[in-house]
Amino acid sequence: MKTIKSKLAVALMAAGLSFGAAAANLNLAYDADPVSLDPHEQLSGGTLQLSHMSFDPLIRFTQDMEFEPRLATSWERVDNATMRFKLREGVKFHSGNAFSADDVVWTFQRLKTSADFKGIFTPILDVKKVDDYTVDVVTDGTYPLIENVMTYLFPMDSKFYTGKTEGGKDKAELKKNGSTYASTHISGTGPFKVSKREQGVAVEFERFADYWDKDSKGNVDHITLRPIKEDATRVAALLSGDVDMIAPVSPNDYQRIKSNDKLDLVTMPGTRVITFQMNQKVAEPLRDARVRQAIVYAVNNEGIAQKIMKGAATPAGQQSPVGYAGYNENLTPRYDLKKAQELMKEAGYENGFSISMIAPNNRYVNDEKVAQAVAAMLAKIKIKVDLQTMPKAQYWPEFDKCEAGMLMIGWHPDTEDSANFTEFLTMTRNAETGKGQYNCGHYSNAEVDKLVEAANSETDLEKRSAMLKKVEELLYNDAAFVPLYWQDPSWAAKKNVDIKPIVNGMDFPYLGDLVIN
Repeated sequence: MKTIKSKLAVALMAAGLSFGAAAANLNLAYDADPVSLDPHEQLSGGTLQLSHMSFDPLIRFTQDMEFEPRLATSWERVDNATMRFKLREGVKFHSGNAFSADDVVWTFQRLKTSADFKGIFTPILDVKKVDDYTVDVVTDGTYPLIENVMTYLFPMDSKFYTGKTEGGKDKAELKKNGSTYASTHISGTGPFKVSKREQGVAVEFERFADYWDKDSKGNVDHITLRPIKEDATRVAALLSGDVDMIAPVSPNDYQRIKSNDKLDLVTMPGTRVITFQMNQKVAEPLRDARVRQAIVYAVNNEGIAQKIMKGAATPAGQQSPVGYAGYNENLTPRYDLKKAQELMKEAGYENGFSISMIAPNNRYVNDEKVAQAVAAMLAKIKIKVDLQTMPKAQYWPEFDKCEAGMLMIGWHPDTEDSANFTEFLTMTRNAETGKGQYNCGHYSNAEVDKLVEAANSETDLEKRSAMLKKVEELLYNDAAFVPLYWQDPSWAAKKNVDIKPIVNGMDFPYLGDLVIN
């Protein structure tokens, strides 16, 4: 018996599973599936969730927001502008290729060409190979957030993505919303290999037998990811037993899940801000700060958080949530319909105007309902809204055109830092640097740009915080965008699916560590 048990333990360890936890399957329902298998094509929650399943970052955050070694085992500063990372040896990609410093350097060079990701990596001048398992990250002067940025470097299999396809195309080609080799083929170092994918129907994942992390207690060897757009349908699938885990959970269904003794609901305070951008390029009235202010005053975001989000969101007056360096306690929600009407009259738009608005209907919790509520609120200041909502897969290509007058977008700061909100959402658009990549409001303020750049090289945390608070004040006074609320991430699962240790406020569950009892 002892011999049989020992052989079983060896077999389980070889498969990346721990003894005592039998291999299990997970049926998972998200509101949408990843739009591409290319980890650099789109900076979105769906892409990052996929990255944590099929790739590994150099380092990652724990639930307590501490740094945890992954493909980098250690790191230290060499000088003010250089940090040296020691890489993990013996790691394999899904293709069977060995992981080395060459893959880190190759991945960094590709990231710098990504329209979505280049903004995060702008402060990083270079990643240099020291030896096969050591790289130096070189920054433009002193940069205090190197570790934060490295949580977004998921090394790709450089050999796998090098060469030509049968059609003569470059396998490394990076094209947003386009069909490329990388958008349909994947080789990472992560716990799960993609075995089958049918866009909009299901993605199948198989446990990677040669996964390097043998200390992981995760025992899931197969995952079926099913996109279910409707909140009620996702919950119904969980209640019926068709799926084992869902995300997100509509606040309308919280009590329903809590009252079921076979299910667990997990929520956390959110740091993803949900906003509307006001496109000054296509809607002339929005170039007047008084009109933008009127729109902000007309939107009762406290009412939205209470009635539509059922308290599962915190009304926002700014980008930065409590606890972030830029959080400014003086910038509170400012619903005042009378003030909004006065501002419209003062700006010469007492009779209002018409504007187009777009929003997703399966990206954020209750996103369509929130958009409908905002449109109704703007009608009270005689702004006629032509609202169009669409699934996430269609929404982001449409958003990227920046053609609508108002556009919904949510943002979780990639570096867990206040500056990241502004870098992507409100800094002046710059295709070369990637700054303002998601600024479809076309807001531009030279003082904001200057302050964020200065903050990103300031190591005195008190001074840096003061800079970022000033940024939030400028954006607030300019009504650079319409702040709605910070959304609480939420998950639900059968009680035997132990999700509490593997979920986090960033909404990137570490499914490789999931244990199903």
